[in-house]
Amino acid sequence: MADRLKGKTAIVFGAGSSGPGWGNGKAAAAAYAREGARVACIDLVQEAAQETASIIASEGGEAIAVAADVTDTGSVESAVAQVIAGFGRIDILHNNVGVTHMGGPVELTEQQFEAAVKLNLGPVYRTAKAIIPHMLRQGGGAIVNISSLAAIRWTGYPYFAYYATKAAVNQATVALAMQYARQGIRANCIMPGLIDTPLIYKQISGQYATVEEMVAARNAAVPVGRMGTAWDIANAAVFLASDEAQFITGICLPVDGGQSCAVSEFH
Repeated sequence: MADRLKGKTAIVFGAGSSGPGWGNGKAAAAAYAREGARVACIDLVQEAAQETASIIASEGGEAIAVAADVTDTGSVESAVAQVIAGFGRIDILHNNVGVTHMGGPVELTEQQFEAAVKLNLGPVYRTAKAIIPHMLRQGGGAIVNISSLAAIRWTGYPYFAYYATKAAVNQATVALAMQYARQGIRANCIMPGLIDTPLIYKQISGQYATVEEMVAARNAAVPVGRMGTAWDIANAAVFLASDEAQFITGICLPVDGGQSCAVSEFH
């Protein structure tokens, strides 16, 4: 273990994985712990949160698992209260919850659009509402929101609600950064590009004839020639949460193998 985050407490919303392997939130929780942070693993599914907490414990880290519904303010507040009771403070807030609903405004139902707003954007508000007062009393903290490359460009998929809500996450992050900059709270977001995580096999693979076609197409669309991994996102999150980034706030960082610089892919 290193010690870039020694003495700090991180709370990771979406710390479980949607399937076998390493999702972005699960990897971030483990990466924070490997740098010395105590980690509160929060997920809708208790077993998923516990799996991540158990991995951290097996590596010698300190973690707790808490089930919470990020679409419900009371549930978020209850989870935060449990973390404060257990660890005494929260230094790092990491938001890693989201969903994709395929379809443009014509195809999407109003329920799907509202669900996307509630799950993709809402947690940034609800977790900030519950945690910023604690950070203010402590004298500061760091917020890392996971957005998407879809926040700033067309990525080839017809998910209108996802584009709209992730763009909102970007600007919400900037608003947090600017409002609380003088009070020692930094806020940044990461925009993952095409990342190979368990989620894509559930929510994206239906856009292709086969899973193999999806993997090949996504690898080919990235300038460096491959999709990223959850660890690429986790490593960026650790940096932004650490004191090494103490003069960085309000940025929306692409972690995308150069895709944000390339010609957009249409498929």
